[in-house]
Amino acid sequence: MYNIGMNAQQLHAAPPEFLQLAGHPLRWRLLSELSRSDRIVLELTELVGEPQNLVSYHLSKLRRGGLVSARRSSADRRDTYYGLELERIGCLLSAAGGALHPGLRLAAPERDNASIGSVRVLFLCTGNSARSQIAEALAKARSGGAIEAYSAGSHPKPLHPNAVRAMKEEYGLDLAGYEPKHVDVFADQHFDWVVSLCDRVREVCPHFPGQHEAVHWSIPNPATGEPDDVTYPLFQQTASELATRIDFLLARLADQTPAPEEPRSSHD
Repeated sequence: MYNIGMNAQQLHAAPPEFLQLAGHPLRWRLLSELSRSDRIVLELTELVGEPQNLVSYHLSKLRRGGLVSARRSSADRRDTYYGLELERIGCLLSAAGGALHPGLRLAAPERDNASIGSVRVLFLCTGNSARSQIAEALAKARSGGAIEAYSAGSHPKPLHPNAVRAMKEEYGLDLAGYEPKHVDVFADQHFDWVVSLCDRVREVCPHFPGQHEAVHWSIPNPATGEPDDVTYPLFQQTASELATRIDFLLARLADQTPAPEEPRSSHD
């Protein structure tokens, strides 16, 4: 008689909740779309070809499971932007593998920045005073200079002192010499990726020459108008979120596997 070495509880264990939640075909499609860019519900309904009430229902389940976040649009408060909780999904995916076998716990591969090649990325926000400047500096530093990163704004303002402080204290990066620039400065230049960080600037993003990936990251403005010592934690949080997103962007750029084609955004 075989000794299978497993108790009845292990034999009849249900799949991890993450697999049950993400394994639904429509929810997987929604997650796939959100892995490319933050989206509002109307965009997602068009991309997956399903009714809005059905999409909203499955998005609510993904939110309750902690796989998706939601933020009110700063451009139109009637809209809500949905985005992936990238780090949490990575942890849950690894834990799901480990639940089947300890040897299946996943670890992120070592990123080879040399495999990224020549890539030009433009980060946009309204003032080019915090979010996009932080993103530019982080992208340059975390790619080891493998990508050419730039930033601009639709209504440039002076660099916020908390952006300078957060980058210096949290990442050892000096923003001295970074100047706010209007997006028109880059109007005739080609970029491989254009990443909008502000819901308002996404609405007015100009057309850039050639084909490029248009991506939106809905990130709140940390400059709320309150005193600098009050808002500094918001700048730390903004920098942390941008660092996470940029790390995942670099992983995508370093991945030589061709990504599935997707419909071009109306904001291209």
